[in-house]
Amino acid sequence: MEELATAAGITVRTLRFYRERGLIPPPRREGRIAWYDEQHLARLRTIAALLERGHTLTGIADLTSAFESGRNVREVLALDSPSEEEPVRLTPEELADHFAGEVTPENLAAALDLGYLATDGEEIVHISRRLLDVSAALVREGVPLAEVLKAGARVREHADALAELFTDLLRAHAAEEELWRLRPLAKSVVEAELSMALDRRLRPTPPGEATS
Repeated sequence: MEELATAAGITVRTLRFYRERGLIPPPRREGRIAWYDEQHLARLRTIAALLERGHTLTGIADLTSAFESGRNVREVLALDSPSEEEPVRLTPEELADHFAGEVTPENLAAALDLGYLATDGEEIVHISRRLLDVSAALVREGVPLAEVLKAGARVREHADALAELFTDLLRAHAAEEELWRLRPLAKSVVEAELSMALDRRLRPTPPGEATS
């Protein structure tokens, strides 16, 4: 414990306090000896970085709980299945930097529930670089992260419905081994329809014309 505290730049008393609060996992024990490793040191450095960013210990405890409740990375990312989406590995500090202090326990829990995030040891894995970049861009434009996540949940519902529609259509008229080859066609239809729908919504309404 003394060696770990020295490496982390904190006192043994502080380390004991963190352990009692559940902020770090228990050590591996061999008889009366408690062994701490690099994962414990990484967690302590993460705690220090979050404290510097203004997080409270209660908030950090909530974040830790949310990290540890994340689903298995392989399950969340469906690593055994092909995908166009590129996962991104982040430290907690890098995730916080992406979203300008909006990585609250509530937002983190919502992202975990959506499957946007998973944990792998001391790292956080975001399921899609494109979703990460777009979400961060929206937050930089002033959209609260909580609202971005709510919108993401609604988009997920519609996207699942569209995917079901097209997979049913393709399965009714193509062999199973042909589905992945035909997948881009379904994607192009959705992208074109979404583009035209955005045009209709964003087009200025002529004076005197009622809006729907």
